[in-house]
Amino acid sequence: MLAHAGVASRRRAEQLILEGRVTVNGAVITELGTKADPERDHIKVDGKHIRAREKPVYLVLNKPKNFVSTVTDPQGRPTVIDLLRGVKARVYPVGRLDYASEGLLLLTNDGEFAKRIMAPATHVPKIYLVKTNRLLTAQQEDKFRAGVPLEGKRTAPAALKLIRKADNPWYEVRLIEGRQNQIRLMFKHFGLLVEKLRRVKVGFLELGPLKTGEFRHLAPAELARFRKILKIEERA
Repeated sequence: MLAHAGVASRRRAEQLILEGRVTVNGAVITELGTKADPERDHIKVDGKHIRAREKPVYLVLNKPKNFVSTVTDPQGRPTVIDLLRGVKARVYPVGRLDYASEGLLLLTNDGEFAKRIMAPATHVPKIYLVKTNRLLTAQQEDKFRAGVPLEGKRTAPAALKLIRKADNPWYEVRLIEGRQNQIRLMFKHFGLLVEKLRRVKVGFLELGPLKTGEFRHLAPAELARFRKILKIEERA
C-alpha cells in the first residue's frame, strides 16, 4: 500500500516498517504484511499522513495534429488533456508525440507503468508511419537503421521499411527509444523533411479503428499483457 501511494518502492517500504517509522491510527507498525485501509485508517510515515492514491487509469488516445502532449502549455496551445472529456483522474501522457505529429498516445496516473514503458532497458517498440519529401538512398537507409548521431549521441538501431514508393514516400519506422523529435531529426540528418508522422503501435498495442481525437480505456487483458511485459506486479 505504501508503494502504491508513491511513498517508496516495495523493498524500501518494508525497511520503513521494520525501522518503526510507520504508524496506523497512532500505533507503530513493525510487522510486515500488516493490513490497513487507506480510506479509513490514519497512516503516517515519519509523522506525515499518507493518503490513498486515486484509482489507476490507463487510456489510449488517437492524438490529432496541433495538440501538445503535456498537461498544460505555457503558450496556451491546446493539450491532449483537453480531449479527455469526462475523465476526472489526473492523468498525464506516457512520453510524447510532438505538436505536428499524431497517432497512438498512452495516458495514465500510474507513474511506475509510465516509467517502464519509456525506459530504454525495457525495449518496448514504437512503430510509426512517416511521409517524407523524397526517398532515402539505399546507403542512407542502411545508416538510418544502424543509428545516426544526434546531439553527440548515436541513436539506437532502428527498423526502417519503405511501404509506399513515390515522390513523397511513406516509411514504417520502428524505434525502441523516444528522444524528442527523434524521427524528424533522423530524417533531417539525411536532408529529408518529414511531412506527416503517425504512431500506430506501442508494443503489442495497435491504434486500430480509434478515430482522431477519440480515446478509450485499456482493456483488462491489454493491461495484464503490458504488466507481464513490463514485469510489474498486479495491484492488490
